[in-house]
Amino acid sequence: MSKVTRMKTVYTLQENGQVTLPAEWREKNHLKKGDVLSFIETDEGLLIMPKRVLAAKLLDEIGDALREKGITLEELLESGREIRSELARETYGDKTAT
Repeated sequence: MSKVTRMKTVYTLQENGQVTLPAEWREKNHLKKGDVLSFIETDEGLLIMPKRVLAAKLLDEIGDALREKGITLEELLESGREIRSELARETYGDKTAT
């Protein structure tokens, strides 16, 4: 379970819905201009998360689901190669016969 830190600082929503994140938070979370942030609505409010962190969490969830089903990453990749090969044969025909 993740640690929750309560901040008692209040920020005002500016024109166009903008809020400036404090430099301390940006530095602590390695955020820089141009980074993409995800906003996730929870029962308690909004969770703001860098897109790269969200992607890593989603990949972890995929890995957990594969392990639950007893599928290894290598098996998944091989299955993908087989499916792509079959699709290529269906789309372009069998080019190995020439």
